[in-house]
Amino acid sequence: MTQARAGSGQAGSGTGAGDVRATRARAAGASPGGEEAEVAHGTAVERRSPVPRGSVKAMQSPGRRQLMLFSGRCNAELAHEVAQHLGIECGPVELSDFASGEVYVRFGASVRGSDSFVFQGHAAPINERIMEQALMIDALKRASAKRITAVVPFYGYARQDKKGRSREPIAARLVADILKVAGTDRIITIDLHSGQIQGFFDGPVDHLTALPPLAEYVREHHQADLVVVSPDAGRVKTAEKFADRLRSPLAILHKRRTREERNTVEVREVVGDVRGKHCVLIDDMIDTASTIVRGAEALVEAGAVRVTAAATHGVFSGPAVDRLKNSVIDEIVVTNTLPITPDQQLDKVVVLSIADILADAIRAVFEDESVSDLFAGDNQL
Repeated sequence: MTQARAGSGQAGSGTGAGDVRATRARAAGASPGGEEAEVAHGTAVERRSPVPRGSVKAMQSPGRRQLMLFSGRCNAELAHEVAQHLGIECGPVELSDFASGEVYVRFGASVRGSDSFVFQGHAAPINERIMEQALMIDALKRASAKRITAVVPFYGYARQDKKGRSREPIAARLVADILKVAGTDRIITIDLHSGQIQGFFDGPVDHLTALPPLAEYVREHHQADLVVVSPDAGRVKTAEKFADRLRSPLAILHKRRTREERNTVEVREVVGDVRGKHCVLIDDMIDTASTIVRGAEALVEAGAVRVTAAATHGVFSGPAVDRLKNSVIDEIVVTNTLPITPDQQLDKVVVLSIADILADAIRAVFEDESVSDLFAGDNQL
C-alpha cells in the first residue's frame, strides 16, 4: 500500500481498576518523534504518550472562544493529523469498555464555554462507534461546552437513506436524530452517499468532498487517454465534476442491483467510448467491492486498456480485499476517512490524506467563515 501525506498520532489501550475490565484510549497525541512506554496489565497493554511542555491544547479566537478537538477510537491517527494542521493537540479523553460492553467516557480537562469538535468515523464496529460519539457529545453538553460539532469523516448507515421496500427503517435519519438528541449543534462530514441526508439533521451540516485530492492524484500520475466512468446513474453528477477537473470525457455503467440479495449487482452495458482508454471509476465508497470489480470487468470487456478505481471511503468489508486483489483493476485510490488495517494494505491501494481539508473546514467553522468557499461549490450534491 502506498501512503500519501500520512499523519502521525496514536491512541492507547488498557484495563480498568477493580472488577471493571476496560480498554482505554487516551486521545492526547504524542509529540513528533516522542517515545511511548508500554506497561502490561493482565491481558491488555497501556500505552502512555508523553506530552511536550508548552504544547498548545486549543485555539482561541479574538472573542476568546476556545477550539478543542477530541477523538474517539475509530480513527485517532487522522484526528491527530488534523490537530497538527490546526497547530493544536487533541484534548485528553478517557474511553473505556466495561465488562458488560458499556462505554465509559470522561474528559480530562475543562470544556466549559469551548467550541468542541468530536472526531469519530463510523467504522466497524459501527454501532459501538456511533454510541461512543453520542456519549462523548452528551458528556460535553453536560460539562457546559458552548458549541459541539460532530466531525464524521464517514457517516454510518448512509445507504439506508430511504425505504426501498415495505417495513424498512430509514437508518440514516435515525443516526442524525441520535447525534442531535445527544447534544450536537453541527455536523461536518465528507462525501455523503446521498445529498438528502443533510436534511435529516436539524441543524447545520457542512458537507465536504475529497474530489480535489483524488483528481489531483490522477492528474499527476495518469494523463493520457483518460475517461471518467460513473458506476451507475446515481453517481453521474459526481463523475461529471471529476471529469471537468481532469478535462476528460465521461462514460456511464448501466447496472441493476438485486434487492433480494444485498451487495449484489449486475452490470448490463457501458454507455460511452472506452476502447483503448484508461478508465477511472469514481464512487463515494468501496464496501464489498462487488460494484467496482464488476464494473471494471465490463470496462475491460468493452476495450479499456487500464482501470483505476477512485473512492473517498475505503470500507473494504467482507470479501473486498480478495476481490480487489484478484480483480482487473490496476490501481485503487482511496482517502484515509477510515483506517486501513494491515490485511487491507494491498500493493495496488493508494491512500491519500484529507487531514488538511478537515482542518480547513474546522477552522472555518470556528472562525464563522464560509465552508463552501473552500471547494468552489464542488461539495454540493
